[in-house]
Amino acid sequence: MTEKLLLFGGAIQLAGTVKGRKAARHATSDWMALEQQRGISVTSSVMQFPYDGRMVNLLDTPGHEDFSEDTYRTLTAVDSALMVIDCAKGVEERTIKLMEVTRLRDTPIMTFINKLDREGREPMELLDEIEKVLKISCAPITWPIGMGRDLQGIYHLIEDRIYIYQAGEKGRAGTHATIDKLDSDAATEFLGARAQSFRDEVELVRGAAPEFDIEQYLAAKQTPVFFGSAISNFGVTELLASFVRNAPGPKERETTGRVVKPLEEKLTGFVFKIQANMDPGHRDRIAFMRICSGKFTKGMRLFHVRLRKEMRINDALTFLAADRQHTDEAFAGDILGLHNHGTINIGDTFTEGESLMFTGIPNFAPEMFRRVVLRDPLRMKALQKGLDQLCEEGATQVFRPLRNNDLILGAVGQLQFDVVTFRLQDEYSVQSSFDNVNVYTARWVYGKDAKKLEEFRTKAYENLALDHSGALVYLAPTRVNLQLTLERWPDLDFRETREHLAAAA
Repeated sequence: MTEKLLLFGGAIQLAGTVKGRKAARHATSDWMALEQQRGISVTSSVMQFPYDGRMVNLLDTPGHEDFSEDTYRTLTAVDSALMVIDCAKGVEERTIKLMEVTRLRDTPIMTFINKLDREGREPMELLDEIEKVLKISCAPITWPIGMGRDLQGIYHLIEDRIYIYQAGEKGRAGTHATIDKLDSDAATEFLGARAQSFRDEVELVRGAAPEFDIEQYLAAKQTPVFFGSAISNFGVTELLASFVRNAPGPKERETTGRVVKPLEEKLTGFVFKIQANMDPGHRDRIAFMRICSGKFTKGMRLFHVRLRKEMRINDALTFLAADRQHTDEAFAGDILGLHNHGTINIGDTFTEGESLMFTGIPNFAPEMFRRVVLRDPLRMKALQKGLDQLCEEGATQVFRPLRNNDLILGAVGQLQFDVVTFRLQDEYSVQSSFDNVNVYTARWVYGKDAKKLEEFRTKAYENLALDHSGALVYLAPTRVNLQLTLERWPDLDFRETREHLAAAA
């Protein structure tokens, strides 16, 4: 889907596809060696393209089962989201989890029901499932005429126009023939035997589903729904046109001190992602900063609030996946890449001198845990360096138990362990594997009463660890154990998330 948005935005001439995994051409936004090997997006990529007089900043997240915490955090950096639903599978488990994250900031969502050129479930059934499971009202904008082999096109309910389906030349932006007015003679001729039944279906849809309401959409209470087939370049331009017309621009953002408005003159921004080794030839790390207000110009001095020091930014980057370009200026809503030599962390705030820090950039409790096994003990230093750097990217977390020297890795999905194994070998020449470990979940431990906290440290020593930043974490071996611990220590706060926030002095 990302490929098609870039294709129609004119950012790329030929779209790759995740289908041809062994083909020489890979999806344009998949730059990591492992991604190109497997034909999947493991990391979130950042891309920018112009469309219809607007500049769109696209943060592409993995769509498969095993994405990472990085995906959740990416959602904290956007002003709106596009939800892609497979017309055969409907709402999937991960979609539900992502929806919970968008609710933290009431992010507006557009929905694209994909793979219409294959057999799938009834459109009304899909809308019903989205409304029931994701608790959001659906307003269809386009409606399918047939499905799979029987697909004739889509009907645009607002424009009163039929878009005729022809599988576009694969990878290239296709233009589709249209017929105006559903009750026209041309529409009757085109629809043939299904003309009357389709008109009845449209009447039913208009009666049963709400009309698109921009206020409801912006309040994240309603999602406009589009149907199409991304691989066939069908239905995507209608979505994109609606997106640039209706999606919000940069929004206000909460900080520790005040609310930052996008039209303020002074630049502010926060780092939501760090990617190591985008260029395997250099040990580089790029920090991705979302600009929240003001204007960036090349060579300007920015104040790193956590470190309380100024940095001159001469070589900021913008991206089309791994294709970087140096940029001379950027505005609120843009994503900048800053070269990072280990001094920038996720959650860091940059300003033109003001001491404030953006909130709402969390660490999420991992869902899976493994103990790291090093094949060659002499490579321990390289292993720790590799894990620390990969941890800084925020896709995985390292926990160091207080009771021994184990290294426990936590992640949101199984694939991340494969990614870490691959990258430790590929980028740090460290051979490692993972063993199962008796950890059910992790909770960050906070308490206002220092005495109580110290007592807990002593009594729960066996199950305590420190995370990458040195924060105290309780590693619960079972759900029952967690429940009992919460009951026994009511004065302590056990949290599922931890803010990436250092107090601004």
